[in-house]
Amino acid sequence: MYKRQALFILASLALGLLISTVTKNQMQAMQLSFFVFLPSVLLSGFMFPREAMPMVFNLLGNLLPLTFYLQILRGIILKGVGLSVLWPQIVALVIFIIITLTISIKKFQKKVA
Repeated sequence: MYKRQALFILASLALGLLISTVTKNQMQAMQLSFFVFLPSVLLSGFMFPREAMPMVFNLLGNLLPLTFYLQILRGIILKGVGLSVLWPQIVALVIFIIITLTISIKKFQKKVA
């Protein structure tokens, strides 16, 4: 059960780390996190179907880890499919984690130096 959630938790932590390395103080980090995490609920397909969204918002939703996590959850819980069917969403989460952690590490090294 926890294996499904581990990738989403890592992706959210990587995004939070990126936000904290980009901002200068705690208030900016809180405002940016609200600016990122609240729209992700709307664009991920959690509240509204992604098929009914305009193409621009649908493409923006593809940049969020919550979108892929919800697709994995719906596939496992509602459809009963295995990870062999859901591998594109898993790969997308792994790519998101790698990209955001790489950017965060580079930004942090520049901030320290």
